[in-house]
Formats: sequence, structure tokens, C-alpha cells
Amino acid sequence: MRHSDSTGSRSGRQGAFPAFPASPLPRRVLLTALGAAASAVVIGPSPAAAAPAAPYTLLTRRDWGADETLRFAADGRELWPPEYHPVQTLTVHHTADGSTDPDPAARVRAIYREEAVGADDYGDIGYNYLIDENGRVYEGRWSGTDGTPAHDAGGRLVTGAHVQGYNSGNVGIALLGTLTDRPASAAARATLVRLLAELAERHRIDPLGKVAYRNPVSGVSRVAPAIGGHRHWANTDCPGSLYTAMPSLREEVAALMAG
Repeated sequence: MRHSDSTGSRSGRQGAFPAFPASPLPRRVLLTALGAAASAVVIGPSPAAAAPAAPYTLLTRRDWGADETLRFAADGRELWPPEYHPVQTLTVHHTADGSTDPDPAARVRAIYREEAVGADDYGDIGYNYLIDENGRVYEGRWSGTDGTPAHDAGGRLVTGAHVQGYNSGNVGIALLGTLTDRPASAAARATLVRLLAELAERHRIDPLGKVAYRNPVSGVSRVAPAIGGHRHWANTDCPGSLYTAMPSLREEVAALMAG
């Protein structure tokens, strides 16, 4: 299948794709200091810490109205069974979906349908998280029934489909909209920083450093930023203006983690 890291998943796209109640999670005072040198290259993934309370509003798949039947064939077979691996790196995208629908949950549903059974035909949405212009986070790829978005009960990441050949252990976070010629909204950017800080703390990732990423499925390796954009991995315009904003985003994440 095209999303399998062993055969190469999701081409180096530029993010293009042809009301449910929210479940707010409590905010908390962020986070503890990381304590690693900013220039360090981390070799291999670190064990995940326990999931902290999220400092943002999260909409689960049920909240945003995911039609879970799309993940299954007519005979009941799951089209894309989940695989899990330790987190190594965090990658930011924009969806560039071209939608003018004022309901962001409807846009997420449209992306899900396109990726699950449309032209992409992955069997599910490829991103692990999505963020709307109001700063709300949407649970992406289905990861199980333990109640922890994007992870299994052991803290491993469910493999998505967002960077061709480098998906396993790589968290995909997509901001809704086309950010090629404009910045992210202040609310979306602030939530992105909080989500990145939470994930970096949980998975012991230095936001200012690099990682020696190794795909646990294919064995492909490369050194990449611990927090980067799609363009760090492929020849693409994604994530638009967020690519040039990456240095300041990393600094904000590190400052938030340091308290």
C-alpha cells in the first residue's frame, strides 16, 4: 500500500486535496526543562513518558464526526491496520485543501474521506493531529481505544502517511488551510507551539536539536531537525510560511518547556 514505509508512503505533496461538541481538556502550567544540549544529535528514539494533560482543546474523532466505517472494506476487513513505533521526530504541515467551508470539522471530515477512500485511498486520514484557525486540535489517524490520541497504551506512535518513506516514528501535525502566502493565525500558531512542547516533553525530544532518524520498517536513515516541516524531508512547498518560521517556533517550544 502507498502509505507503507517499506514501499514509500505519501508523495512529496504540497498539501493539496481535491457541528460536533468539543471535548475540552484541562490546561496546565507547562512544562519541565528538557535538560539536553541544543546541538545534540539524538541517536534513536527515547522511551515515552506518561501522557500529560493537554494544554489545548482537543476534538476526538467522535467529536469531529469521523465515519469509522470508511476504515473498513465491505467484508469487514480493516483497510489500514495500525502499526506503532517509538516517536523520533515531529513534522509540521499545512493541508492546502482549498476549502472555503466555514466549519473546520467539516473540512477535517472532507480530508479524512479523501484520504481514506478517495484519490489517496489510504484507509484513514494520514495526519496524526490537525489544528484549525481557532487553535483547536483534531485527533487524526485512528490509534486504538485507549483514549490517547495518536498513541497506543505504551506511548508508541501510530504510523501515519504524511512524509513519503519517513512516516514510522514521525508525528504529522497539519494546520488547516493554505499558508503559502500568509502566516498561520495567532491561535493556530500558539496551539502548535503547545502541542509540539507537549509531545517533545513526553517523548524526550530536544526541540532545538537534530535527530538521526532511522525508519524502523525500511531501515532508511537521515539526520533531520527534531522539529521540522515537510519541506525538511521532501521537495515541497509544505508547510508554506511555517517553514521559514521554524527557527522561532523551535525557540518558543524550548522556552515553554523551560518554564
